[in-house]
This record gives sequence, structure tokens and C-alpha cells, in this order.
Amino acid sequence: MIDTNEIFNYDKSLLSEDIKLIAGMDEVGRGPLAGPVVTACVAMPYDFMIDGVFDSKKVTKKNRERLYDEIISHALDYSISVIDQDTIDEINILNATKMAMTKSFNDLKVKPDILLIDAVKLNLSNNERSIIKGDATSYAIACASIIAKVYRDRIMEEYSKIYPQYDFDHNVGYGTKKHIDAIKQFGITKIHRLSFLKSIIGEETCKKIYLERRAK
Repeated sequence: MIDTNEIFNYDKSLLSEDIKLIAGMDEVGRGPLAGPVVTACVAMPYDFMIDGVFDSKKVTKKNRERLYDEIISHALDYSISVIDQDTIDEINILNATKMAMTKSFNDLKVKPDILLIDAVKLNLSNNERSIIKGDATSYAIACASIIAKVYRDRIMEEYSKIYPQYDFDHNVGYGTKKHIDAIKQFGITKIHRLSFLKSIIGEETCKKIYLERRAK
């Protein structure tokens, strides 16, 4: 059973005379074969709790949509960053994630007294904590997780209208059987990550398409 009070209380336990503003950061989209990686950074108030906030992967789509609107409505500040598939292929997914997180942090209008990040270490703030499974530990990170997840899912739903045969509105770019079968039948799209497709279409084919993309 999900105890959302526990993650809220974790953040509240950090508040002190020196720590009044907490920001949480998370990413969505490191594993898919297609589409961007998205990060969100959010600073939330702690005089009340939005009921149901937790790790976005464990919240239903309907509840994520509701929570997304509530989080954005109540956030003291938030920022979303998107890094596309070409950049992911150029600098690798970890560096692309760090690039997006750095931009999300820098785009905040207010600077937090402490920055909580899910798993990744960045050194963006003098007071920064990298928390394993942070989206199930910290309220602020969970809020960021939901923002990033809903935002990226909406991007992939728009791409599904352009490329309906790849089922992006359901798999959001992950390597499901239907998605992989579509790649084998129809080829790849401009939003596919070549660096993730070597085992599916072959390393030489990936290199060829990569060079063609760079030449444009």
C-alpha cells in the first residue's frame, strides 16, 4: 500500500532555519528506443499536501493527469526540460539527462536551499542530495516525477498521430514487441534513438543513418 504521508514527512524533516525551500528533480525517458528524455525540477509548499503524490510509475494515468494539474497549480516554481533523440545519440543518454537536469535547475526563478535528485549526482547546488528511489522517498522528487512523466507522455501521444504504426501512445517509445515489430516492418522514424537500435537494425545501419542525419 502506498503511504504518501511518508514521503511528505521526509521532506518536512529537512526544513529548518537554513532550509526553507526544497526543490525536487527527476527524469523520465532514459530507457525508450524513441523520443526525448524529459526532466522536471519543482519547489513545493509544505503547509499542505497534495493527496496521492508518489512515484509516477506507480500512479495510474488518470491520477497522474489530475496530479499534474494540481502540482503545477500549487508549485512555488517549476521547470521542464526536453532533450531530443539526436542529442541523446550525440552525447549519450546519461549526459543528455544531466544536460536536461542542469537546464531545469538553472531555469528555476527561485533557488532552493536544498536540491533533491532521483539517483543522479550533479553538483548543481552547495546543498544537494542524490537519493536512490527518490521518487518513492521524497515528496518534491515525486512531484517532479509526475510532471516529467505526464509531459513526456503527451509528447509521445502527439508523435503517435504522426507515426500511428509504432503504437507510441501506448508504449511511449519503449521497446515493446509491437514497437520492435513495427521497426522491422516499416523502418525507423526521425524520433528513434540510433544508439539504442544497434541490436535491432544492426550497428552498421545505425552508423549510416547517423551520418546521414548529421549531414542534413
